[in-house]
Amino acid sequence: MSSLAVALPLELNSATGFQMIGSIKKLFQQNLKMLVLTNPGERVMEPRFGVGVKRYLFENFGMDTRTEIETKIREQVRIYIPAIRIDEIFFGNTDPDSNYLGIQIRYSIPNIRVSDFLEITT
Repeated sequence: MSSLAVALPLELNSATGFQMIGSIKKLFQQNLKMLVLTNPGERVMEPRFGVGVKRYLFENFGMDTRTEIETKIREQVRIYIPAIRIDEIFFGNTDPDSNYLGIQIRYSIPNIRVSDFLEITT
């Protein structure tokens, strides 16, 4: 089986050394997840890369915050993963006392006719 990339987080595999990603669908899902979770300035040589969704965890969460996160995700995907089309972004529990933020991103990759979703909880 051919591999496309190393799966993150790193996990040992006796056959290949590390667990690998073997499908385009999983590779795009991992890339989208890394884009959403990476803080701007964290990636070497790409200071603008990343949404940094965890920094919103302790913000006062209202419609302005939702709009800001959604805009940032769409903007970052347009710049760094243009093959992905964001279809919808849903926000889970937004109770300010729970210290929990859930985001579900429904996306598609038109060039290969694939639809999927990514769920992130912080």
